[in-house]
Amino acid sequence: MIDLQALRSLVTIERYGSVIAAADALGFTASAVSQQIKKLERTLDAPVLERQGRGVRLTERGRLLVAEGGPLLRELERVTTLVESPVLAKRRLRVIAFSTAMRGLVAPALALYQSSGDRHAPLETLLRSVEPEAAVQQVARGDADLAVVHNWSSIPLAIPAGVRAQALGFDEADVVLPANHRLASRPAVDRSDLVDEPWAATPAGAICHEALMRLFADLGVVPHVVAEDPEFATLVALASAGVAVALVPRLGRGPLDASVVARPLRDVPQRRAIQVVYRDSMAGSPAVTELTGLLREVFDRTEGLVGGQEAGGQGAV
Repeated sequence: MIDLQALRSLVTIERYGSVIAAADALGFTASAVSQQIKKLERTLDAPVLERQGRGVRLTERGRLLVAEGGPLLRELERVTTLVESPVLAKRRLRVIAFSTAMRGLVAPALALYQSSGDRHAPLETLLRSVEPEAAVQQVARGDADLAVVHNWSSIPLAIPAGVRAQALGFDEADVVLPANHRLASRPAVDRSDLVDEPWAATPAGAICHEALMRLFADLGVVPHVVAEDPEFATLVALASAGVAVALVPRLGRGPLDASVVARPLRDVPQRRAIQVVYRDSMAGSPAVTELTGLLREVFDRTEGLVGGQEAGGQGAV
């Protein structure tokens, strides 16, 4: 009979391209993964890997085993979560999120989980900050169990087959201006008023940067970015200093001081959808269900706090 851990090792090698990378992903040593592969080859009486330069590649039989065995592992995960007891001694969940969600949603949700210790089994979490596109792929591959992602209206986020998305709500973004700016006294601003402004933005390649780049596309204008930084707090500081204006989402932001104001865009309001994603095979997991519910509870509270135009701005992408 094929050993499931050995099969999982082979599937992971196929995914990452090497024994060492697979071992890192699985949390084992390369030697342990190699032993698993040898065990699998003894069971089949045939090789599943072969040398290719300094690396390895799957044999024809190895590729067939991955193609047929990968869905089996996903089905096993689904069945396991269905029979998982809500009062297990310990649970483990690999959670990833974009930075402001990690601070503004995940941390408070986990605090709520821990404060309800009489109702929940202990939860061990591995937390990492990851950009949304990469986060969705990591969940799809099985490298993470649950992710909090955002999806700007101008930049669709593809959700692959086998991955489920649940909406939490929308995060509005405002233009942060120096308090003495010519537009600061207006309750809202139009894009036509901002075409000549210098901008502070998150680094090129980040989704929030791309959203800014597309903001004026139909006007034939490319924003003049004079400063880049991954932290929204820095963008707000640059606005405070009069260096630039910035497009800053409200989620996870602290109060603004008197040196800046935040104004919504009147003609094209900017918002990003906040979603929780996990594999279909994890849909029956009590830990996933409970944490998703707590994330929704935290988001509902946060939405009320940041709904006004003066909601502050400190955070990361």
